[in-house]
Amino acid sequence: MANYAPEHFRWEAKDGVATITLTGVARKNPLTFESYAELRDTFRELAHASDIKAVVLTGSEGNFCSGGDVRDIIGPLTEMDTGGLLRFTRMTGELVKAMRGCPQPVIAAIDGVCVGAGAAIAVASDIRLGTPRAKVAFLFTRVGLAGCDMGCCAMLPRIIGQGRASELLFTGRTLEAQEAERWGFFNRLVEPEGLLDEARELAAGLAAGPNFAHGMTKTMLGQEWNMSLEVAIEAEAQAQALCMQTKDFERAYRAFLEKRRPEFEGD
Repeated sequence: MANYAPEHFRWEAKDGVATITLTGVARKNPLTFESYAELRDTFRELAHASDIKAVVLTGSEGNFCSGGDVRDIIGPLTEMDTGGLLRFTRMTGELVKAMRGCPQPVIAAIDGVCVGAGAAIAVASDIRLGTPRAKVAFLFTRVGLAGCDMGCCAMLPRIIGQGRASELLFTGRTLEAQEAERWGFFNRLVEPEGLLDEARELAAGLAAGPNFAHGMTKTMLGQEWNMSLEVAIEAEAQAQALCMQTKDFERAYRAFLEKRRPEFEGD
């Protein structure tokens, strides 16, 4: 997918790292029907893209994403019947499924506004870096909707805890950057001018790693949500046995014997 050319967001790929940049600066990079669908399809394709090893997801010019566009999405939704509304909500959920289903680690680089559906796709990412001026809010109740959107009621409590997630999803209040880091929503905070570089550096490090094993880690992090400890331990035993059959495992062993850093190739 190195030469992939989407219509509704920017795409850049270099050395196995893809950077997806949400656009629409005037409205703080909102999502539209078209960008939702294209993002969904992109992450579905990434599941089969052997040349992309890690993904950075970010926004344009000082903001991450303001959620669903009020003019292009919210207005039309008020005129849809139940069938149309369900098709839309399922489509947004399919984006999250695709993000969780692709084997590449997804790093969200979040500056400024990160609200509504923008906060939901941040939650769906594997790692979140923020800036001191980042502001996160799950605004669904502010527009008369439930906080259970795009998997947030399943994923957010696992990131920050049930009580904290309940507060944010019931109230829709803004989570400031320092509090978000303290709660574990952000892995760490980075100054705005260094955010994208740090996210790409982290992604590059992951891209250079054992990619089959990274994909297995991501798969098990998702699957073990619904497992007992006993079942999870057995599943991890089987998963690790598969990883032990890869050439990367042998490469790491040889590198250890030769006192050098291993060079992984993802097989």
